[in-house]
Amino acid sequence: MPSDLLSTLFSNLWAVFVVVLLFGGSIFVHELGHFLAARRRGVHVERFSIGFGPAIWSHRGRDGVEYRVSWFPLGGYVLLPQLADLGPVEGESTTDVAKLPPVTYGTRMLVFVAGATFNVLFALALACIVWVIGQPVASEMSSTTVAEVMPTLPNSEGKDVPSPASKAGLKPGDEIVAVDGHPVVTFQDIVERLALSSGWTSGGERETVFRIKRGGQNIDLAIQPILSSSEKVRMIGFVPVGKLVIGAVTPESVAAHAGLKPDDQIVAVDDKPVLTRQRLSEAVRQITTRPVAMTVLRGTERQTFTLALPKDAKITALGLALRDGIIYAHPTPFEQVGRSLATTFRTLGALINPRSDIGLSHLSGPIGIISNFVDVSRAGLPFALWFTILVNVNLAVMNLLPMPVLDGGQMLFATIGRLRGRPLPVNFIMTAQSVFLVLLFSMMLYVSVFDVRRIRDARAERPEPAAPAAPAAPGK
Repeated sequence: MPSDLLSTLFSNLWAVFVVVLLFGGSIFVHELGHFLAARRRGVHVERFSIGFGPAIWSHRGRDGVEYRVSWFPLGGYVLLPQLADLGPVEGESTTDVAKLPPVTYGTRMLVFVAGATFNVLFALALACIVWVIGQPVASEMSSTTVAEVMPTLPNSEGKDVPSPASKAGLKPGDEIVAVDGHPVVTFQDIVERLALSSGWTSGGERETVFRIKRGGQNIDLAIQPILSSSEKVRMIGFVPVGKLVIGAVTPESVAAHAGLKPDDQIVAVDDKPVLTRQRLSEAVRQITTRPVAMTVLRGTERQTFTLALPKDAKITALGLALRDGIIYAHPTPFEQVGRSLATTFRTLGALINPRSDIGLSHLSGPIGIISNFVDVSRAGLPFALWFTILVNVNLAVMNLLPMPVLDGGQMLFATIGRLRGRPLPVNFIMTAQSVFLVLLFSMMLYVSVFDVRRIRDARAERPEPAAPAAPAAPGK
């Protein structure tokens, strides 16, 4: 009992540490970009704050800047009175801006874009670490081959209905190569493309086109997905194949004598596809009465080996151990950041597409992001780093949206002022910022309600944390 208590305590402390380090670090890096760019360009910096609201801790540096940590850790800010008046968010400035020199358009744009730039650079730095140590991926998430088609699927009301996959004729062994014309290479790609799809039939039914490879031929299947689960996203009802990768081969065993090696991926036995561990066990049992042919992928080459019990009775064990359900991929840093960028833009596109089923309720706010950080920290550091990369890319993109209060909105105001030859009226800017500030916090409150519901449902349905959803709420 004491050991269990210590383990739980350590797990919780580690989760808090990871949230502070990676989530807090992501906010810090964003604001550091603004701060360094402003100092470099000679812009007056009055305050550097992590969080909003009253200060928990505050210190006035020799450079005249007030450094503080505030009570509401939903973002951060650098108070730059020469560039923007965000009094309702950042607090009133005590600096007489009239006595400060004017700031050029180029400086404004550089300072505002620096936060997003630093987030992307931070994501690339973390991606380099993941590149070296490996990105953990569940084996079934790396496959696009159908292992099992579910006969029924619960709809959004919880009622079991015939699954769209079974109705459309999807079969075990089918390899899904594209969804709505977009190539897919992992099960995660399929899930994402399906959830964000916006196709409809002329009769008003949802429709997503799956291109599958069956018997060497490409076939287009028009499937009518249903909204399923409490999230009400498009689903069709099938289970992907988990890659059967050899983790170890015992010396002087049947597998070793046949020529099998670690990292070989088993794809068939006696020319019949092997899609699950159970099917593999059933197939290799035949070795007791006759030799069996095992086909593997070694790198990109397909090879077949014969497994047979030798006459020497000392060698009886198959000697083949499969890896666990986690495969470590090593995508380059640019691949990782590019994938996160694509996911973010696709989600935003689906959000504004009236034909998609994605709405604000599917986004994650600060509560959801922090909850996901806790989950991934308990799953291990590689998972936490992967999620932090996604969060930083998300923060960069969202903060550059042309909305008042966000960096992109300030860049838009500066650009309009430059085009018209004079700054926009102060009253107009203040009104626009106040309206969008109310809308922004209302949206964050709205998505937080669904974050809490997701956390509650996840705890009720499964004791172990699941892979987190992509965040999609601005960090500033």
